[in-house]
Amino acid sequence: MSSAMTTGAGARKPRGVFALVLVAALWSAFVLSAGAASQLRVAHAAGKSVTRAVSSQPRAPRLRVVQRSSLAAPGYIFIAPKLGQTAHGPEIVDGQGRPVWFHPGGEATDFRVQSYLGKPVLTWYQGGIDYIADNSYHVVATVHAGNGLDLDGHEFALTPQGTALITIFHGVPFDLSSIGGPKDGTVVDGIVQEIDVATGRVLFEWHSLDHVPVDESYLPVNSDPDSYDYFHINAVNLDSDGNLLISGRHTWTVYKVDRQSGRIIWRLGGKHTDFTLGPGVRLAWQHNPLPAGANTIRLFDNENNGEPGGRIMAQSRVVWIHLDTATMTATLVKAITHPGALSVPSQGNAQALDNGNTFVGWGELGRVSEFDSQGKLLFDATLPGDDDTYRGYRFQWTGQPGTLPAATARHTGRTTTVHAIWNGATEVARWRILAGRSRAKLVRIRAAAWSGLDTTMKIAGVPKKVQVVALDARGGVIATSKPARVR
Repeated sequence: MSSAMTTGAGARKPRGVFALVLVAALWSAFVLSAGAASQLRVAHAAGKSVTRAVSSQPRAPRLRVVQRSSLAAPGYIFIAPKLGQTAHGPEIVDGQGRPVWFHPGGEATDFRVQSYLGKPVLTWYQGGIDYIADNSYHVVATVHAGNGLDLDGHEFALTPQGTALITIFHGVPFDLSSIGGPKDGTVVDGIVQEIDVATGRVLFEWHSLDHVPVDESYLPVNSDPDSYDYFHINAVNLDSDGNLLISGRHTWTVYKVDRQSGRIIWRLGGKHTDFTLGPGVRLAWQHNPLPAGANTIRLFDNENNGEPGGRIMAQSRVVWIHLDTATMTATLVKAITHPGALSVPSQGNAQALDNGNTFVGWGELGRVSEFDSQGKLLFDATLPGDDDTYRGYRFQWTGQPGTLPAATARHTGRTTTVHAIWNGATEVARWRILAGRSRAKLVRIRAAAWSGLDTTMKIAGVPKKVQVVALDARGGVIATSKPARVR
């Protein structure tokens, strides 16, 4: 995320680690209070549903699709709108930008599909907690930081061993006089923990301050009067050999770390790179390094930090870098840039799709795109207003809510507007409306194609009751709502 991010996800300017801890606490309190009132309840324990469809749902943000292609990969788009004026939370939208599932309740990050206990699950960070939910949108597990530390939302990566890799920002007293800062300063330690999801036990813990000196940072020491976020950990993932790839945004470095000892195996980029960097390899303010083939990594290279010290207005890109560990040389394999020459001050990611395409989240710009293997833009969409999303993904997903659909209706003159709401249902092709003078006298009125988690339809006349029926692509009944009174 941006250089301001520590415990939360959304501030654009540094505010200090202690202020950010307070912000995170306030957000957590907000989530708890908002969860009781909203129609999509935040679940804070395993087994709770995070989908409950009633008429008072906050309006889900809609993506504005500006370019589409039949060559784009199948699947839904996974985002977590925040910062703008719309409701915040993890969201699934379709290829036309229409909401499929939305879970308001405060800022969320890193919303995606992962695998847990051999099954596809939804995972995200929200309100100081990492959530794992099944395809019925029931929370099956939550993850917290251990050893008295507070969880951060930059990374929540599940491993095949049933563990979670998480990031933590922790302010500690520090003498910064050697780099021109205060003797009684505060520095932000970037911490990785590997947590056993089932037990919550900390299996591994790594501290940037144990391995990376503060003078490796490119961030000016006076960038924040309260604390110095010299490292800014924003990603940790398994490399292809089972060790860790850790991103230090403010050191412009990707660190390969031994998953057992914590020893740094090599540095890519930055002031003390172990590789000779070939043309085009130099990184700045990067995010999301991941293995991308034999001795190759892919990452989102921001080239911009949105403040003095960053390369302002440099074009952001996705790069593939081949690492020759025999000669210790790093070679640029390929790079993708947006035809709009986008420059992203904070956040961002890139995802490899099964058909060879690459899906890109443009972080603070609130934009997501898909490119083919040659870097041609196939899909492009933006969030409304000032909304952004920390990362963006595309996945195939089948959602079967553990709730019934809901109907609401209101008449204007001699016309009634009916809303069919079923948050998270992916198998609905059409809605059938039943209406009548009473629950016992409902008759079929019309059917209409699904057009989002809140599908709006109009019927002539003013019945007393309405009911909606969800139909699949073959016309079969999936579920039926309770009758609702027309208001």
